[in-house]
Amino acid sequence: MQLNKIGLQDRTAWEKAGYKLPGFDREAVRINTMEHPFWVHFGAGNIFRAFQANVVQNLLNRGVLDRGLIVAEGYDYEIIGKMNVPHDDYSILVTLKADGSVEKTVVGSVVESLTADSDNDRDYNRLKEIFQKDSLKMVSFTITEKGYSLVNGKGEQLPSVKADMECGPKKPESYIGKIAALLYERYLSEEKPVAMVSMDNCSHNGSRLYEAVAAFARAWEENGTVKTGFLEYVNDKEKVSFPWTMIDKITPRPDPTVKEILEKDGVEQLDQIVTSKNTYAAPFVNAEECEYLVIEDAFPNGRPDLERGGILFAARETVDKVEKMKVCTCLNPLHTSLAVFGCLLGYDLISKEMKDPALKKLVEVIGYEEGLPVVINPGILDPEKFIDEVLNVRIPNPFMPDTPQRIATDTSQKLAIRFGETVKAYQKSEQLNVKDLKMIPLVFAGWIRYLVGVDDNGDAFTLSPDPMLDTLMPLIKELKLGGESDVHRILKPLLSDEKIFGINVYDAGMGELVESYVKEMTAGPGAVRSLLNKVTGV
Repeated sequence: MQLNKIGLQDRTAWEKAGYKLPGFDREAVRINTMEHPFWVHFGAGNIFRAFQANVVQNLLNRGVLDRGLIVAEGYDYEIIGKMNVPHDDYSILVTLKADGSVEKTVVGSVVESLTADSDNDRDYNRLKEIFQKDSLKMVSFTITEKGYSLVNGKGEQLPSVKADMECGPKKPESYIGKIAALLYERYLSEEKPVAMVSMDNCSHNGSRLYEAVAAFARAWEENGTVKTGFLEYVNDKEKVSFPWTMIDKITPRPDPTVKEILEKDGVEQLDQIVTSKNTYAAPFVNAEECEYLVIEDAFPNGRPDLERGGILFAARETVDKVEKMKVCTCLNPLHTSLAVFGCLLGYDLISKEMKDPALKKLVEVIGYEEGLPVVINPGILDPEKFIDEVLNVRIPNPFMPDTPQRIATDTSQKLAIRFGETVKAYQKSEQLNVKDLKMIPLVFAGWIRYLVGVDDNGDAFTLSPDPMLDTLMPLIKELKLGGESDVHRILKPLLSDEKIFGINVYDAGMGELVESYVKEMTAGPGAVRSLLNKVTGV
């Protein structure tokens, strides 16, 4: 059983092995999509393959849609060449349910894959063609939070961004430079309307995409490398929208045990690759069953009927409430807390951490007691029920191979939103007191202890990727384990940094508490566990 066009002609073998197969005429859909594309997505990673692609497949199966998806990869081109092309853009979605059952789906809704590489004339010219089409309604993105940044961890403009802004849209190298250049093609093609929809897991994602694209449009107009009017087009919400969204679905790296399940079924050529850019990819995606996608209903060129696939559309204010509910309280802070302490305590799976009474208490208090009091109910999703599902179903799911090491990636970029917003809400409240927060300061301290790169047993470990590491490591290099450190002097520059924490931790009234936690956790082996148990009361 091979995952490609020829291998899937034997539908009986696949169905006998328990696989759900595409139930539509894929060739007809492909032809229609090529001629009249309606949705192109940038970011050929796991979340796209497990979520958006599956939603479209379900709608194709039901006859709601008659066109599929086009995916483009603008960062790691190897994904297209080594995963999409050999498998004719098919992939396998393995849904790992909390009850222990496994659902296997062959997803075939992606009918064209391209590299967003300005040096690849065939693919890049095809993208230009797509952006010129009247039928294009939506351009979406899962390119990670870093994908929208035009500067490095020190606030310096990235070299590729600087070069692209100076040279104009002809042959850009930076990710957003390429997106802006493609949008410029649409501007030149009679200023056709389109929705530019960030679906990345970051606050006000649509605004971040807009600000990055507008920066290019502004720079290009100023240096005369584009026609005057492009910036006005980008700023015109009736022509180009940048909706806010909230997305939620856990899609960890491909897991060897899942590969074994598929191989026992007879599926061939399932080997995972690690690209030169350290992307983990396989012909299959393992994911949880829970998923949420709420999109601001702002589509200048109309939008497909995605509600029937479970996607929610709402006003920007509602999306903002849902996003804050999830990112600031009901999921992301809990994940980050488990990631930090999981690395320190030697855990290899997030699900295992929920069997640890102290860690379970930590996230329960952060969610229900410290976070929930400042959450505004968005109406379309209930915050308390959301936390219930996260803590009782999603995170403890033993079949989800998600690791604290993966979730600890880019933590410096996450703290301000995942915890800083809650602290700010306490500061503004007349009923709540920042001094009552005990677990959030513990996570701040835990992250600083994590940066030392030594676990609670005294063994060194590799820090997860983070764009701020080069900046952070010099700040905490004098923080010693088992020795006397001037904690206040070492931590003051870091805890005063509002860009990292969203607040000046001292001004918020938590500086001394965080310092004391750090001091206790650096006392020696076992100190992290000792403090964690003490603060949680376990």
